Parts: sequence; C-alpha cells; structure tokens
Amino acid sequence: AKELDVDVEFIEIDWDNKFIELEAGSIDCVWNGMTITDEAKAKASVSNAYVKNAQVLVMKADKVADIKTAQDAKDLKFAVEKGSAGAGCAKEAGYKNIVEVDTQATALMEIKSGTADATIIDITMANAMTGEGTSYADLAKGIEYSSEEYGVAFRKDSDLTEKLNNFMASIKDTDLKDLAAKYKLTLA
Repeated sequence: AKELDVDVEFIEIDWDNKFIELEAGSIDCVWNGMTITDEAKAKASVSNAYVKNAQVLVMKADKVADIKTAQDAKDLKFAVEKGSAGAGCAKEAGYKNIVEVDTQATALMEIKSGTADATIIDITMANAMTGEGTSYADLAKGIEYSSEEYGVAFRKDSDLTEKLNNFMASIKDTDLKDLAAKYKLTLA
C-alpha cells in the first residue's frame, strides 16, 4: 500500500462475485490467491504472476494415501469453495457428489465433522491448515489436480497493475524471496 500510495481496507467478499464486485467499484483489487485465468484477463487488468500454486486433494490423513488418481476419488463426497479453482477441478474430474460452500476453511470443517470426505483446495492453504500443529491435524493433502499462478486483479482502467508489477519485480530477490521461504511458497 505504501509503495502504491493507497490506503488499504481488507474486506471479505463472495469469491464467486469477485469480478462483479471489482467492476462495481465496491473493491479496487482482488488479491487473495487470485488464479490467473483467461476469464480474469478478460474481466480485469491482471498483474504478472507472483507465486505458483496447485489444487490438491485434502481428506482424512489415514485415507489420503488410498487415492492415487483423480478417478480413485470419484465416489467421495466433496465440499468445495464456490467459484474456486478447486470447485473447477472437482467438476472437471466429473465428480457428482459435490457441495459448494462459502470458503476453503468451511470445506475443511466439513471434512473434520464427517459431512464430506474430501475437498480440493490451494496447496498453500493445505500446507498451512492441515497436519501436525494445526486445527486439522487429522487431515492431509494428497494428489495434485492442477497447477496455476496467482496474480492481482484490478479494474481494466487501473494504473495500479503496472505499479504493482514494478514493485514486485523490485523485491523479487529480497523481501519477496524471504516471504516465500517463510510461508512455503514457490515464486513464479
């Protein structure tokens, strides 16, 4: 915010409506793990990729090793975040038993409570939220469905995209590299 000379207010939105919110002016950018897609490029001004991500299966740790391919998971009940890349992967895999929920965190709660068998979420979220020392110690990540890159979306007419690209390039080998190491991210 300091480098872009803007004031920041963080707000949660319905992820499925991110481009509607952006176009309406109720938000100025979309940054929370925003996958760079053809749709994003058509609806917004999208920054250069800054980190790589993958969509991964998450389920009970004692069962995740049984799923070696996407086809192996076809009979599972999935909870996925509405409008997310994970939801897209579940639909692309042809899964029929899908419940869409508001957030990836809600999807994890569905698995923990037993109302769903699995979810497909960002590997960054899976690394942070599952396994030893987390609230979801009994959950683990499994197979990878797809890989992607994250960017930041601004309105089509925004001059902030170029400013952000320049700023990110200037810190790629310093601060950004340190942040990636701290949070187990892979830079793009």
